[in-house]
Amino acid sequence: MNKEIQPEATLIGLSLQRKTTNKNNQSAKDCGMLWQQFETGNYFDKIPNKLTGEILAVYHDYEGDHTQPYSYFIGCKVASGTQVPEGLDSLQMPGGLYTKIVAHGKMPDCVGDAWRTIWNTHHPRAYKPDFEVYDERCADWNNAEVDIYLSITE
Repeated sequence: MNKEIQPEATLIGLSLQRKTTNKNNQSAKDCGMLWQQFETGNYFDKIPNKLTGEILAVYHDYEGDHTQPYSYFIGCKVASGTQVPEGLDSLQMPGGLYTKIVAHGKMPDCVGDAWRTIWNTHHPRAYKPDFEVYDERCADWNNAEVDIYLSITE
């Protein structure tokens, strides 16, 4: 297993207004709706002081394991101390130990398939913030590559 330390980070973006769940495919609907809002509202362009051109999708505030409700956030890493513009939210990501899994293939199916594999594979998950990184490797939706970082305990 590929282990790495990720530093703490400040993000600005959009939060799902209520927790979601993987039951009955609800998270696919809720997270997809937030992505549509992020894209159609051009929120990437509204985020000040971005540190990179990456977009992060963060799963956080788990109420247990992956079968329990959790919060979802889409945004970008920003410089510490950046003021949050009206209509946007912020998220403080703690640093920690992660394992990286790379999803390959057609979007968004490859990401959903990767998560289903994660749920059915033993990883020493910490259920602290987990996140996906969307960058230039996602430009071709028929042949995309997305990094998924799972918070782990050891």
